[in-house]
Amino acid sequence: MEANWKLLSENDPEIYHAIKGEEEREKKGIELIPSENYTYPEVLAANGSVFTNKYAEGYPGRRYYGGQDYTDVIEKIAMDRAKQVFRCEHANVQALSGSPMNQAVYLAFLKPGDTVLGMDLSHGGHLTHGAPVSHMGKIFNFVRYKTQPDAAGKIDFEELMRVAKETKPKIVLCGYTSYPRDYDYEDFKKVADAVGAITMADVSHIGGLIAGGVMRNPFDYGFDIVTTTTHKSLRGPRGGLVLCREQYAKDIDKSVFPGLQGGPHMHTIAGIAVTLGKALQPEFKTYAVQTLKNAKALAETLMNNGAQLITGGTDNHMMVINTVASFGIDGKEAERVLDRVSITTNKQIIPDDPNPPLRPSGIRLGTPAATTRGMKEAEMKQIGEWLTNALKNHQNEAYLDEIKSKVEVFCSKYPVPGI
Repeated sequence: MEANWKLLSENDPEIYHAIKGEEEREKKGIELIPSENYTYPEVLAANGSVFTNKYAEGYPGRRYYGGQDYTDVIEKIAMDRAKQVFRCEHANVQALSGSPMNQAVYLAFLKPGDTVLGMDLSHGGHLTHGAPVSHMGKIFNFVRYKTQPDAAGKIDFEELMRVAKETKPKIVLCGYTSYPRDYDYEDFKKVADAVGAITMADVSHIGGLIAGGVMRNPFDYGFDIVTTTTHKSLRGPRGGLVLCREQYAKDIDKSVFPGLQGGPHMHTIAGIAVTLGKALQPEFKTYAVQTLKNAKALAETLMNNGAQLITGGTDNHMMVINTVASFGIDGKEAERVLDRVSITTNKQIIPDDPNPPLRPSGIRLGTPAATTRGMKEAEMKQIGEWLTNALKNHQNEAYLDEIKSKVEVFCSKYPVPGI
């Protein structure tokens, strides 16, 4: 591996220095973007392996190319581990990422114009849950439900039932990208059953927390299909899983390949297999437990320091701050200020946000990456103090320099895995 880095530095120094620069950025700063994490060194090894070289269109035992002795081994291991981790009957591990995995589900069971009941983007839903700007939002009819901001972000299931009976969705979808609560899967199942719809849960953000046994598993409540990315709280490479009951397996597999994708990225599937093996170890449950503890500690500190959190707290690893109401600055400026002090977050729309998506009213943050580095509740409280102090004093450059220096000294005590 060292020889490979030497070759890269000699033959493409621009790329080499950019990679080294990113390593330094990750080491010196606090990563609070809830959809980012630090993967395992073993995953980095698998992801950079010779499986990058191999085409493997098809599925184990049914490939369109020769030389599949070891690709089949890798993919079967990944599938078996996924079924064990999530207690499901079938697993497709070929989805290239989060958007393709959700698209594969829609295209497997829907015709153009069919209805999906999914969460509104500004209330926590994802682009692939039917945002008008997405291709899926143009092909299918997405009816969007909202949360109740004045009721800690709860969902009105009586209203959801009424809308479902009125619109007759083929899929009832629950899932989120910026919703700090858990879902009541039992109530979603009742709504879907009442109209004969398929139940689908996109648990991309909390997949690792479900794997670690600290958040509810949709399959325990009779859900049909569950999708999750592998690079967030699971700590894997960038990929996606489509998990389902056996009766949907053939339709899902055909939709992923040849319906939507060509050859799978076998180097990524190798990394996913490693990741799922890690998720089966007792240490991963400890990690998941600590991730939630850290989120509670960070949320409490933020609120004690004047931050208004959407839903008034968190049930998972994530929180969303209304920075306009809290600190008088929009999310774009808040993100810039925190980048300035080596705390990485991302700007985020809030429910029914009056501001545009590129200059929204909030920021989103979470604890998976910081937990991976070994930080615990005391560290979360310190991070919360720095974060809110920076936003309160966003025009004081000397003060921001002081916080940045403290953050970088602090981070030097917590190594980044794989660097």
